[in-house]
Amino acid sequence: MTTRLYISNDTSARAARADRLAEAWEGDARVELVRTSSRGAFFLEPLVEREGPEGRLAWPLARREDLTRILAGEGGVAIGKIPFLAQQHRITFADFGQAAPLSLADFRAHGGWSGLHRALSLDPQEIIDELNISRLRGRGGAAFPVWRKWQVAKDQPSGVKYVVANADEGDAGTYCDRMIMEGEPFRLIEGMLICGRAIGADLGYVYCRHEYPTAFHTIREAVALAQAAGMLDQDGRHFQLDIVQGAGSYVCGEETALLESLEGRRGEVRAKPPYPAIAGLNCRPTIVSNVLTFATVPSILAKGGEWYAAHGTETSRGTVVLQLGGRVKQPGLVEIPFGATLEEVLHRFGGGMAPGARFKAIQVGGPLGSLFSESHLGIRLCYEAFADAGAILGHGGIVVYDEETDMVELARHYMAFVADESCGKCTPCRIGSVRGREILERIQTGQGRAGDLVLLRDLGETMKATSLCALGGRAPYPVLTAIEQFPNEFRKK
Repeated sequence: MTTRLYISNDTSARAARADRLAEAWEGDARVELVRTSSRGAFFLEPLVEREGPEGRLAWPLARREDLTRILAGEGGVAIGKIPFLAQQHRITFADFGQAAPLSLADFRAHGGWSGLHRALSLDPQEIIDELNISRLRGRGGAAFPVWRKWQVAKDQPSGVKYVVANADEGDAGTYCDRMIMEGEPFRLIEGMLICGRAIGADLGYVYCRHEYPTAFHTIREAVALAQAAGMLDQDGRHFQLDIVQGAGSYVCGEETALLESLEGRRGEVRAKPPYPAIAGLNCRPTIVSNVLTFATVPSILAKGGEWYAAHGTETSRGTVVLQLGGRVKQPGLVEIPFGATLEEVLHRFGGGMAPGARFKAIQVGGPLGSLFSESHLGIRLCYEAFADAGAILGHGGIVVYDEETDMVELARHYMAFVADESCGKCTPCRIGSVRGREILERIQTGQGRAGDLVLLRDLGETMKATSLCALGGRAPYPVLTAIEQFPNEFRKK
């Protein structure tokens, strides 16, 4: 008799040697190995699971020699009693860690396609109305109400429309889109099919980051499986879905630069308006949303907009997906209702600082996000609180820095990143980022001038007000907040 063991096949799990564990056990006649999506508790990887009398049991940080006691059921902990997971309230990631990513049977057994089936029973306007009730906002950074974009695209009198998944996830410390594509790709496909029905689109693309080879191949195979199963053919219409590998450019995460790349040109930002929902890919109405947004839609259609809107705060409904990294004890993926404070997330889920580390700063929203010192840890994770603080939630990446971090070097690094990644379309970003980097390098080498900090602030305000897209517009935030929170470090150089 064999025992079924579950081991994640996620890239982060494999980086923690989950593959070596699977290879060591795969020839054992007592074992049936199933490679699954990830629970997102990366500090526990390799995490091995098996069925127990009351659900799954888990063995964190498993080693080859643990097989005998795992097969005997000794020492395992119930998945539901792992605090990192038990304290979460997952919607989009509710089924992660339980199924094989490319198994249509597993996906259906966990409620897959339920949202699409309900959408097929509604007319397009009713689908959009359901999203309006849910108050879902885009999870890619701009946080624009999803239903409004869909409404605009639906109302355009065009015979050709597109649905584009922005999978060019480039923010430092973010990986939830990759986890979806690697772990539950049919959920992304389902969300795109619902969007296609709502706006009247029969053509779609997933623009996958060049640096995500596993995600690229997994989502491509998932599309082929869904096609073979007839899931791309609904109500007599065929939805053509193609997977495109990105150009390796950070700015292609901006929707219009992504569309330029899809059309075969250099990824440069377009001036707006017109917005993509009116004139996007090939000048046709196009919905561009990130993977997480599309992957959230099926649950809303399956369970209702009111159910989803019952979570979160008054102006930030539903759940926020956070990706914890940096100098914390417990890095990993967290999904909770909007409204928790940064301090709660740091301690309840991050487990506090890594051994020997002392907290210095926390950055939310990727390389364009603001830095917060300890006195700001009471800020709530919701759109209104972050807007009041002049900050963004972005794609939910959270990176924690300790006392060893040189804030001048960190600020220089982020300005240099923008200078390297700027598409060059607008002068404020193209030239401003280089000038900002030069000033910070001057300060760093002890050659700073009396007016440099004032100059940096003036430069930052100019970039914020006049840049063509968020890359230049948000570039000053980590620099300016670093100066604001840690002024002495910039003066003592």
